[in-house]
Amino acid sequence: MSRPPLTLDLPWVEKYRPKQLRDTVGNEETILRLEQIAKDGNMPHLIISGLPGIGKTTSIHCLAHELLGDSYSQGVLELNASDDRGIDVVRNQIKQFAQKKCHLEPGKHKIIILDEADSMTAGAQQALRRTMELYSNTTRFAFACNQSNKIIEPLQSRCAILRYSKLTDEQVLKRLLDIIRAEDVQYTNDGLEALIFTAEGDMRQAVNNLQSTVAGHGLVNGENVFKIVDSPHPLVVKKMLLAPTLDESIALLKNELWDKGYSSVDIVTTCFRVTKTLYQLKEAKRLEMIKEIGITHMRILEGVGTYLQLACLLAKIHQIK
Repeated sequence: MSRPPLTLDLPWVEKYRPKQLRDTVGNEETILRLEQIAKDGNMPHLIISGLPGIGKTTSIHCLAHELLGDSYSQGVLELNASDDRGIDVVRNQIKQFAQKKCHLEPGKHKIIILDEADSMTAGAQQALRRTMELYSNTTRFAFACNQSNKIIEPLQSRCAILRYSKLTDEQVLKRLLDIIRAEDVQYTNDGLEALIFTAEGDMRQAVNNLQSTVAGHGLVNGENVFKIVDSPHPLVVKKMLLAPTLDESIALLKNELWDKGYSSVDIVTTCFRVTKTLYQLKEAKRLEMIKEIGITHMRILEGVGTYLQLACLLAKIHQIK
């Protein structure tokens, strides 16, 4: 039976973006608080912080949809990090939207969503303080950011802060399987493991990698996923770390990784992620190995990304073992 042709009109990350709060994956307690806010209809100023790709912006949009309903298009202003958000934008665009008269239901507020708020300049954040206070009767602010400590204290004290944690592998897997069923994708179990390994709790990354693998190769298996993501295969790295002799480890590093063009940063970060799960070694040895990998990672980030650094790391790991 032939597979129906894939419709690639919309990226899957948009096509399967949750439309309601209850469809959002993970962070159940925080989502419950947002559902309660939607039910009460009185939204405070919000700061939602957490890692990229775990549903911060999506849940703010879902909340805005549930609060405003059909008035969403006229009652919401969204500014992203890609937009200019200096002092002038705060004084003009944001202030004008806050002053604008909207025909909303009684008790409803306009919502200004500032995505990637931690990349706003300190001056723009200072200029927001007064605007938030002056127009709080009609307008509420929602900030989405990766690090809440990059937002100045006066703004933090005016907002309820919600922290999103990284999604678990099970949550990412469940969502991927839903999309695979809906799109009738052919896959293997090691393909799913590879998607979860490369995503590291980032749902957006997992869905994008899934779509890229389907578009590029059709079958979602481990080998195809690592080709698309272009990162070293963890089984090769594991074999290299656990090789009985240093010569074998060096040979694997040279032939399977370095000569194939993988960057030293990719190799050392994959070494770290693989070492975390090497449960056949005692915990003390794993911690020593992670320490050495960390030192090498630091040197590589400082610009010394040579083959010698990686060979030195393998020599130290063999000493530890």
